[in-house]
Amino acid sequence: MNEALSVPSKSIPHRRWYLSRLHVTWLLLFVLPVAISTGIYAAGSKPDRYYEARWSSSGLLPPAASDPEPRVIVFTARTGSWRSIFAVHSWIVVKPRNGQYTRYEVTGFGDPVRINRIAPDAYWFSYSPEIVGDIRGELAERAIPKIEDAIRSYTYIRRGDYRIWPGPNSNTFVATVLRAVPEFEVALPPTAIGKDFRADYSFVGLTPSRTGVEASLFGLLGLKAGWVEGVEVNLFTLVAGLDLRHPAIKLPGLGRIGVFDFSATALAR
Repeated sequence: MNEALSVPSKSIPHRRWYLSRLHVTWLLLFVLPVAISTGIYAAGSKPDRYYEARWSSSGLLPPAASDPEPRVIVFTARTGSWRSIFAVHSWIVVKPRNGQYTRYEVTGFGDPVRINRIAPDAYWFSYSPEIVGDIRGELAERAIPKIEDAIRSYTYIRRGDYRIWPGPNSNTFVATVLRAVPEFEVALPPTAIGKDFRADYSFVGLTPSRTGVEASLFGLLGLKAGWVEGVEVNLFTLVAGLDLRHPAIKLPGLGRIGVFDFSATALAR
């Protein structure tokens, strides 16, 4: 009887080996990057208060009058206070042919969807913005109506709808808009916490670029695999993964580390 219930001696060391490797992987992919990001935050200079932060133009965009082509740009920048350890804020800017820039974003204060509250390429809590997606010409011209329709139909537009964690937040808003424009072919960085909160509350579906599939439990836990998005694992909104198209690793807190994503600036097609 005891022999029948006994565990084979080889299975216990094997299980311990597996759990040990899993533990090391978790430390390397999730704990260590966040610890490094925390150290960078602690050592860096940062504004203590909202009104002390820099909110002026960063100079990334030329005057609209000097660039007549239609254009769509997706920006991200580190968010304020301790949250910058983990997360970025994202927004989208559109400019029709011979038109002006219009900045769309969602914030946790005031009206959720805000239009042209600050300059289209402004610093965010003194952090310099980065361009993660940029399309021009005919491609942008076709995309702008889809973007504007997606913004008008965005679900979480009432005060109180915004949730910093796990969403819906600013990154949920931009990710939802990008789903309406799959030809944009841009993926938000792993530090865009809230991007995996599916606004339609579905658990499984296509990635925003429609080049892969994803499963997400309210943005808290998930898996994603797509040509544009790469492979991502979401563990309580901390995202680690690989960019296969432009070789790079994606780490929580630190973001994307690897080859520059040349698809971020696309010419007219």
